[in-house]
Amino acid sequence: MQIQQLAYFVAVARTRHFTQAAEDCGVSQPSLSKQIRVLENSLGTALFERERGDVRLTPAGEALLPHAQEILIEVDEGLRAVREVAGLQRGRVRVGATPSMWDGLMADALIAFREAYPGIELEVTEGGSRTLTRALGRGDLDLALVIVPLRSDDPDLVARPLLRERLVVASPASASTTASPASASSTASPVSGPGLGDGPLAVRDLENVPLVMFREGYDLRDTTMNACLDAGFEPTVAIEGGEMNAVLRFVEAGLGHAVVPSMVLASRPSLRATPIGEPELTRTIALAHRRTQALPLASRTFRDVLVDHLRGLAADALGVDVDLVD
Repeated sequence: MQIQQLAYFVAVARTRHFTQAAEDCGVSQPSLSKQIRVLENSLGTALFERERGDVRLTPAGEALLPHAQEILIEVDEGLRAVREVAGLQRGRVRVGATPSMWDGLMADALIAFREAYPGIELEVTEGGSRTLTRALGRGDLDLALVIVPLRSDDPDLVARPLLRERLVVASPASASTTASPASASSTASPVSGPGLGDGPLAVRDLENVPLVMFREGYDLRDTTMNACLDAGFEPTVAIEGGEMNAVLRFVEAGLGHAVVPSMVLASRPSLRATPIGEPELTRTIALAHRRTQALPLASRTFRDVLVDHLRGLAADALGVDVDLVD
């Protein structure tokens, strides 16, 4: 039994005329009649009584008709659903990103995608890179913006670098702007003590500067700790354990300074950024997904919109210091 045979059967049942049904279906009358006979043979019973031009359903035909109509409706709805997905009228994108990305570039990218494809459902997840890579590995996410190199042993994950961002020292806008040389006093001081100037500073200038530190497992915490240790000192931790928003609020409250991505300060007028120049601290943001799982069309389209969005943004327009990775 084929779908086309059921469509011919329903057409004849509706018109009660083989020639009219053939015209409605766009086929020749002999072809339609042949397919009806094939259907009857496969069922082992006649579906129509044909007498002197009068076409009537047999009891078997009467029994089959509602099921055939329902099957054709389901097929039509299925094809429509596929066309809608293929045309990006429906679908879902499950995307994750680090908190700083949601605060920075992702919101604008989501707005651009939503305006272009209002029928696509967006499911977002916020978390650290390790959390997001685990979610990708479980199949809970289609895409994730993470920090590379990936801290995952899963060979199924692949990451495409998109953005290289410089890290800066965040301080209250009202803090002292007197530059703190590397030979500054070794006594720990409050924020208003050893000031951080507007010009680039060396990592060693952070010695004895009270720092607000991210929680364990946070990429920025590891970057800050390793940079300080490489410069020959252990950082002075004023407070620790927060996520991005909490860390920035602690800095705004004057509890210390923090090493953060430059983009998160673009909308924080109460904070100022001091560049780090010796050595320059950066992080690379990549778009990760599973290698062996084909991305749905909606997710591929979101990926393309995101990449185009990032390429269309100049660093000076963002008010941050970033480079796009080719």
